[in-house]
Amino acid sequence: MTRPVLYSFRRCPFAMRARMALDVAGIELEHREILLKDKPRTMLEASPKGTVPVLVLTDRRVIEESLDVMHWALAQNDPQAWLPATPLEQDWIDRIDGPFKAALDRYKYPNRYEDSDPLVARSTCAEVLDALNALLVQQRFIHGETAGLADNATFPFIRQFAHTDRTWFDAQDWPALQAWLQHFLESDRFERIMTKHTLWQEGRETPYASEIAEN
Repeated sequence: MTRPVLYSFRRCPFAMRARMALDVAGIELEHREILLKDKPRTMLEASPKGTVPVLVLTDRRVIEESLDVMHWALAQNDPQAWLPATPLEQDWIDRIDGPFKAALDRYKYPNRYEDSDPLVARSTCAEVLDALNALLVQQRFIHGETAGLADNATFPFIRQFAHTDRTWFDAQDWPALQAWLQHFLESDRFERIMTKHTLWQEGRETPYASEIAEN
C-alpha cells in the first residue's frame, strides 16, 4: 500500500471534518466511499466498530476516530496553523460533539429514539447555537480572525442541523452564525471534500448509489 486508505461516507459529518483536515494537509490518499448499511469486509477488518471515517496508514496502523484523523493529518502538514487548539476551541468541540450532537440526532432522526420530541431536541440545539452566535458576533471564527481546528471540526454538524429544516434555521436571529456557516459551505475546500465518488466494494466500483444522493 503506497498511500493511506480512507473509508468514508460523503454526508457523514464525522467523515466531513476528517476530509477537511486531510485536504488542508495535502495528504494523498485512496478514497473508498462506502454505504453504512453495507460495509465492506476490508473496512470491518480494519475497524470492527463499523463507523466512518477509518484511515488505514501505509504501515497498516488504523485511525478510526475523526478528531484523531484530523490531528494526524495536521501533524504531517498544518499550513494554516489549525493546531494547537485553544482551550476555547476545545470547549466548543466538546459542546458540539456532546450535548449538541445528542440533541441533533433526536431532532433529525426522532424515530430512532424512544419518547424523543424533535422540537425539544431542536430547542436544546438552539441554546448552544445562541451562545455560538454570540461568540461569532465578537470574532469571525471560533479560533479568532481565521478558521482553526474547532471551526472545521464543528461546522459539519451545524450544517446537518441547518439542513434538517433550512427555512426554520434561516429565520433565526443568528446572522453571525449563518454567515460563518455560509463561509464554509461556499469554500473551495468544502466543494472538493464533497466531490461524489463511486461506491467502493471489495476491489471494484459501482455507480454512485441513489441511497447516498444529497438530501
